[in-house]
Amino acid sequence: MNWLTNFIRPRINSIVGTSKDVPDNLWVKCTSCEGMLFHSEFKENNNVCSHCGHHMKWEAFDRLAAYFDDGKYKEIKVPKVTEDPLKFKDKKYYSARLKESRAKTGRQDAIIVASGKIGGQKVVIAAFDFFFMGGSMGAAVGEGLVTAAETAVKENAAFIAIPSSGGARMQEGMMSLMQMPRSIVAVEMVKDEGLPYIVILTDPTTGGVSASFAMVGDIHIAEPGAMIGFAGPRVIKETVREDLPEGFQTAEYLLEHGMVDMVVPRAEQKDTLARILSLLMEPKQTALKAIA
Repeated sequence: MNWLTNFIRPRINSIVGTSKDVPDNLWVKCTSCEGMLFHSEFKENNNVCSHCGHHMKWEAFDRLAAYFDDGKYKEIKVPKVTEDPLKFKDKKYYSARLKESRAKTGRQDAIIVASGKIGGQKVVIAAFDFFFMGGSMGAAVGEGLVTAAETAVKENAAFIAIPSSGGARMQEGMMSLMQMPRSIVAVEMVKDEGLPYIVILTDPTTGGVSASFAMVGDIHIAEPGAMIGFAGPRVIKETVREDLPEGFQTAEYLLEHGMVDMVVPRAEQKDTLARILSLLMEPKQTALKAIA
């Protein structure tokens, strides 16, 4: 028996009069502790459970609004790519999956590129949208990363990547795997200009994404409890035939073993980014002014 549907909701309905007075999205259930959260409070808390602190999926646009100064930024248009180059079909046609994801999210693909300021410092962000086919990396995502890097170089801005992805998009085959070296080249463009490259690792960061641009940042910031790795724990366990350490592939485990620099809750991420950017960008700006 579902106690929320079969008991709590009828009780609320009996008090307020009709079921139409109670929105379906009034409550959100935490995916970790299963505690019930008011939807409005959940959104105000940046999709973090107020009971256990679990960080759940966060809409890319909500994240951008929270990071950029005054919530203001400019979205950068990503060039179009060839869609469905393999005419792929599994249980559905790939073209149908794209159509469904676009209708669901209102976006063309799983990446958003935006420019603005954080703590007064110029920044370009490439943020993944997990709700678009699990944030999988295909040609469009690769193009987005390249566009973000080129924009950062052009605007003399820091580059921040925020992956949330299951890895390469299988429906594009080799085309998706080619985005791994492309993303590395894009990052090197930024580093060659002496500009900071920061990665915010969210849940999940796996597969070809973790095997490329996501793990070559100057600074790696992870969200609490985020799963970060290449293959999943079950696959690794079956391959090596050994029990894995407790908390294996979590942000905290990687912090202890030197794979990430810090684990930062969402409420503190903007201030942390502003502090890091001021340390990394102001010396460069001072040097440029001296040269000029």
